[in-house]
Amino acid sequence: MSEQKKILIIGNGGREHAIIEALSRSPQKPILYNFGTAINPGIQNLCEEVFVGDIMDNQAIQNIAKPLNLTFAIVGPDDPIGNGAADKLKEINIPTFAPSAACAQLESSKAFTRNLLAKHNIDASPDFGVSTDITQQDQRRLFYEEYDGQIVVKADGLLGGKGVIVAGEHFTTFEEAEEFAQKSIDKFGKVVLEEKLIGEEFSLISIVDGETVLDTPAIQDHKRAFENDEGPNTGGMGCYSDENSSLPFITQSDLDEAHKITVQTMKAITKELDERFVGIMYGGFIVTKRGVKLIEYNARFGDPEALNILPILKTDFVEVCEKAISHSLSDIKKLEFEPVATVVKYLCPEGYPTNSVKNVPFTKYKSTEKNPQTGNQQIFFASVGLEDDKLILKGSRAIGILGTGKNIEQALKNCESLITEFEGPVFFRKDIGTKNLIQKRIDHMTHIRSQQ
Repeated sequence: MSEQKKILIIGNGGREHAIIEALSRSPQKPILYNFGTAINPGIQNLCEEVFVGDIMDNQAIQNIAKPLNLTFAIVGPDDPIGNGAADKLKEINIPTFAPSAACAQLESSKAFTRNLLAKHNIDASPDFGVSTDITQQDQRRLFYEEYDGQIVVKADGLLGGKGVIVAGEHFTTFEEAEEFAQKSIDKFGKVVLEEKLIGEEFSLISIVDGETVLDTPAIQDHKRAFENDEGPNTGGMGCYSDENSSLPFITQSDLDEAHKITVQTMKAITKELDERFVGIMYGGFIVTKRGVKLIEYNARFGDPEALNILPILKTDFVEVCEKAISHSLSDIKKLEFEPVATVVKYLCPEGYPTNSVKNVPFTKYKSTEKNPQTGNQQIFFASVGLEDDKLILKGSRAIGILGTGKNIEQALKNCESLITEFEGPVFFRKDIGTKNLIQKRIDHMTHIRSQQ
């Protein structure tokens, strides 16, 4: 009889709760460990042991991982991935489902990604320019004026979801854009300016091993805090996906083109760096009048997107990770998912994301079970504590609620019937997954396609 597999998961948010829950459903029954910045009550219930510390401290990661006799590790968040957690685990012979710091430049450096696509003739980028000198203000002004101010300014590094500003949403003058650009150059040595793309966005998250790309269902995220896509940007207020693994406003051709871009980019990384990308390539795409374009890549599962994808994954996730690590994903051929629609909404503390209520209890009408779930509803804990059997708000997105159903309408109903059971200083976006909002996306996409 083979020895039970042992897996360390780094990170303690809703994404990591979903990762751990998916691993716990494996028929291989692995022993799970977690290393995060705080104890997540949902994660704690599924793990053999939970370690708390600084996940950006690679020495701490090595110290925790080494004695555990691990089969492999998974790094959840972008910051430790960009900081080289996978490289440090490799040093102590622990295989890891996450890219190296070099490969993770795909997320951590916007300039790296745009230059990579340009060098390898991958036609997926808007017009862009990279600026490396604060004194090059005239050059940046020319770019701004060429597009009548309709540009996007991207910091060339990780800023916790606050590294991009968009004309009309975050700035209206060159001076505002330039202030952000100069801060990026000061901090990271460069800034990327891009033509603003108009269209409908979708996420296509793929599991890759440097040779094979396996796609998960397409999803649409909602970054703005309030209804009608208003308010400040957040880590993501919620997502939905259709029962056919697509979205109501995109076509199979759109998905095929996004897949092709990811395959080309994965191969370009191998040529550029002479190493294979292992883990997640999460493409943020947009369908424009010029076809499918890439907004950006992330090098990990999205949060909340992981909450839509992983609970409906039928393929053994332990096997998927091991096949990716061993560059043999082609053995799996295709990931299998339950044929259901999903709606995820995050329950957030009042004031989020700018001035969140913290260290205040909130309650569910029945109980505060560790991970209550039914066949079509599931709870994932994120920025939540548990004190004296009471759930405590810790200041960021608190709980992700997943509803599944035969269609988006049913999934929404199941999500809302559970999320409305929580009481306290909390809120959520009521419009995500509704017919009205989805119809707006469909109408917008119809208009965009008429210009193609």
